[in-house]
Amino acid sequence: MVLPPQNLLSGEASPYLRQHAENPVHWRPWSTAALEEARQLDRPILLSVGYAACHWCHVMAHESFEDADIAGVMNRLFVNIKVDREERPDIDQIYMAALTAMGDQGGWPLTMFLTPDAKPFWGGTYFPPRAQYGRHGFVQILEAVAGAWNNKRADILHSADTLNAHVQSKLGASLPSQMIDATALPGLATNIYRMIDHDQGGIKGAPKFPNAPFMHTLWLSYLNSGNTAHKEAVVAGLCHMLAGGIYDHVGGGLTRYSTDAQWLVPHFEKMLYDNAQLLRLANWAYGETGTEIFRIRIEETIGFLLRELRVDSGAFASSLDADSDGEEGLFYTWQQNEIEAILGENSTSFFRHYTLSKPTSWHGKPILHQSVEQAKSFGNCHAELRPSLQKLLIAREKRIRPGRDDKILTDWNGLTITALAECGRSFARQDWIDAARTAFDHILCSADNGRLPHSTLGDKAQFPAMSSDYAAMANAAISLYEATWDATFIEHARHFVDQLELWNADEDKTGYYLSASDSADVPIRIRGDVDEAIPSATSQIIEALARLSSVTGDATLLDKAWKVGEHAVGRIARQAYGQAGIINACEILRYPHKLVMVESQGKSQFVPVANRHTDPRRADIFIRQGDPIDISLPGGISPSPHEPGAYLCKGQACLPPVKAGEELEQALKTS
Repeated sequence: MVLPPQNLLSGEASPYLRQHAENPVHWRPWSTAALEEARQLDRPILLSVGYAACHWCHVMAHESFEDADIAGVMNRLFVNIKVDREERPDIDQIYMAALTAMGDQGGWPLTMFLTPDAKPFWGGTYFPPRAQYGRHGFVQILEAVAGAWNNKRADILHSADTLNAHVQSKLGASLPSQMIDATALPGLATNIYRMIDHDQGGIKGAPKFPNAPFMHTLWLSYLNSGNTAHKEAVVAGLCHMLAGGIYDHVGGGLTRYSTDAQWLVPHFEKMLYDNAQLLRLANWAYGETGTEIFRIRIEETIGFLLRELRVDSGAFASSLDADSDGEEGLFYTWQQNEIEAILGENSTSFFRHYTLSKPTSWHGKPILHQSVEQAKSFGNCHAELRPSLQKLLIAREKRIRPGRDDKILTDWNGLTITALAECGRSFARQDWIDAARTAFDHILCSADNGRLPHSTLGDKAQFPAMSSDYAAMANAAISLYEATWDATFIEHARHFVDQLELWNADEDKTGYYLSASDSADVPIRIRGDVDEAIPSATSQIIEALARLSSVTGDATLLDKAWKVGEHAVGRIARQAYGQAGIINACEILRYPHKLVMVESQGKSQFVPVANRHTDPRRADIFIRQGDPIDISLPGGISPSPHEPGAYLCKGQACLPPVKAGEELEQALKTS
């Protein structure tokens, strides 16, 4: 089947794909039809992967894909396929792994050349239209690749077979299981700590990413061992990040990463998943330290999510673009005289607590941030600065806004629901819990015969779900159960796990593939073991199984969690990077904490205490006095339904029952 010689992206749901619908390039969405066309024409495939908020994706689009002459070369020599990496993470991960196997650092836009049967043989990231920046020009590359395809095809096919087999063995293999070792997490935490930038926070060097999975490792290490250096690394990193230009001080929320080592100059795209993970880390840090800056940033960031990323259905859009009116960061940056004109005489006070900086590497307007000293005193003066910040926010809303990618990704929404539910518990904010519940209900209603989509936009839903979708939503359901004590959420979590087993289980029932079994257009079924900006799909699955087995006491689920965890550990033993998520999840499985609270029919005395003491290792179970109890704790302990009490278990040992909230407070502080 040869498709029409025209651009075929206008009917796609993805905003990123629709951004390219007017290109003179004859783009096809990734599909079995596009792959069949390449085979029939015996042409190589040019695969371009990006996402809507990606700055350099826009640059390459404007320079090359909108150029009629360059498009003519592309159309003559290749079958051109465009992929939204957020909509198709399975496709993105396959070809990004191929690029890194070639020795390239990787990134987006991802530009790959494939054989007609979709095997990668060469690629890169951003290419300028003509030679510059020390890079070959895109037209040169197109002609060189096509020439090699015509003149050295046997060599290319051999290389493609070798590279494809390598990717399959790295991302999709079944390997012998290994024991979940108690030394894995402390060992990884030690290695991560060696990489910490003790002056600026985060990982040494530039660019600087939040790297939530690494921070999670350090936090678990602190909780397990009492290693305060690991706690301080997380706390200090958050403080530097939340004072830097990477944080939006006017509107709240974190941008994607900073281009420098000081967290000052960001790439200005704002991603849903970064902010969900920030909320969890800041919530843990606030619960442990009581530092006001964390409370303030949590409130601001949730305000941003509800104001700017929540769509009409109550679920959350994927991202905000870095650019507005064709310039990166224009929406977020300020000249000093702009702020002075808006704030008037209050600008003097404002600039005692904020700084505008314009490093030589940055070509836009100055970036708003705080110095270390300004950040330290901010908690005491935030209330008096709030009216000024609100005035700046109102003024900023009159600017041309960055584009929003409105597609609703199931897994990213699951991460956000979890964060909102946890923060709602900690701060007694029922409105945040309600927002989490509304988003959850939207995802639930988007299912078709119980089967979740991976992505929805309006009335368009992309099926089937990835394994990460079911795992993230199972974890979200458990967090909502802990926030509401509504047991229907446990049934939802069970359903998601059942669907995961039905559609994504591997042949040996020892793990799961990222793509569903009926995904006909996937050249390789990969596991999803590698962390990216978020924990891997496999790690989220292990965590969901561990948490659900703990809440329900289901031994079958627990056995499944151990089997999946041990086989994942076997696979990551030869993985060079991206294994923190699996190690973190296996630690929760290996050393779980469980808190059973039997509350009186009147006022709760234990739940408020548990809500204040967040612990990612702990599953909380709520029972009303007099209700039947079908829970068996380690050591054969059975909670009494006849009187209020709290039962805290760590690993395979339980503390003596406590009868008062003050006693539970002390037990949780020392756990």
